[in-house]
Amino acid sequence: MSSKDKIVVGLGYGSGYIEFSPSGEFEVLLPRELGSAGPGEIDRALDEPYGPRIEDLSGKSATILVSDATRPSPSHLMVPSLVRRLERIGVEDILVIFALGTHRRMSVEEEARLLGKAVCFPHLQHDLKRCTPLGETSAGTPVEIFEEAASRDLIIATGNIEYHYYAGYSGGAKAVLPGISSEESVIANHMLMRSPEARSGNVKSPVRADMEDASDIAGLDFILNVVLNGEKEIVSAVAGDYVKAHRHGAATVDHMYLREVAPAEIVVTSAGGSPKDINLFQAQKALDNAKGAAKPGGSIILVACCAEGLGNAVFKRWIGEASSAEECWERFGREYQFGGHKAAFLALQSLQNDLILVSDLPKETAKACFFRQARTIEEAIAMARERQGSDARSLIIPHGGLTLARAKGGL
Repeated sequence: MSSKDKIVVGLGYGSGYIEFSPSGEFEVLLPRELGSAGPGEIDRALDEPYGPRIEDLSGKSATILVSDATRPSPSHLMVPSLVRRLERIGVEDILVIFALGTHRRMSVEEEARLLGKAVCFPHLQHDLKRCTPLGETSAGTPVEIFEEAASRDLIIATGNIEYHYYAGYSGGAKAVLPGISSEESVIANHMLMRSPEARSGNVKSPVRADMEDASDIAGLDFILNVVLNGEKEIVSAVAGDYVKAHRHGAATVDHMYLREVAPAEIVVTSAGGSPKDINLFQAQKALDNAKGAAKPGGSIILVACCAEGLGNAVFKRWIGEASSAEECWERFGREYQFGGHKAAFLALQSLQNDLILVSDLPKETAKACFFRQARTIEEAIAMARERQGSDARSLIIPHGGLTLARAKGGL
């Protein structure tokens, strides 16, 4: 596409959009998105599960695991349907647990926003310090889950399925580990991300295999997951067995968002707006998804508001302690700390590509995170063209938090 084809591209940024008209030779990498499945999709999935139906389960108490504020999962739609069915089979004690993992605690207002009318159901947030040991995975990860979940007869997990940069995909067993697991469990699981197989779109990621092993030990009985499009509409819901149902959902994600491309000199990607760009810790996933679209040494422009800064204390500390990108990456080979891994991945990417950040972060912070900073998308593209050449080909990925770019012929 050339400059004579004047189009306006909107990139999610915080709660709004940044619009710009690209020039020169460019391609907009859009997903093959499906439309809304309609208001009955969740109940359809519960009626047609992959594996057991809720009606096949038994128990007097249950917990429903839901996502925190960093995920776009429509808990307010899923929880009521699950509660109705659990009550029909005689479950009397139902508790909703926000599966925070190691994320920050949420405000009361955030809880209400995520649950909507379902906020009337008993609910609480995961506590890393109140976990019950249950065993150990084949990889040696201790299985220690929130005692409020461990003490109940049934564990049901909800969530949304999209690409995840080391678990392959989000959703499924991820609600248990890291969702309601101890810090020790999370760290042991996340150490597996050092494997080259721990990458976006790889359902055989050793990290995910470990999560599913842990969920088996923890007794995850049932999942209800959704796949969303860029408008956050439900295009598909899957329910039932936490492996079988998850794989069907992952196949829908691939259908919409896996795109093979000829790598370009300049790649522009947006994390997709809030909550995906709430901080750099979250927004980095879009950068990881986009790296397959860039030529070695090419420029990648990440558009992410990052209203809450870096988003993780260990990430921030590693960034502050890094004397260079090389040193930060080498440290990751010697030492693992959750949060530090994100600094190491940014460092590695900066050694392979020119990274430019369009963000509200201070210039000094962006530089410390191995980015050059631009205040506008136009400034960022000018910076990239200065390095790559005025005739450099560009790829624009508006939904970078969802779209996985893979070089043609690549794995």
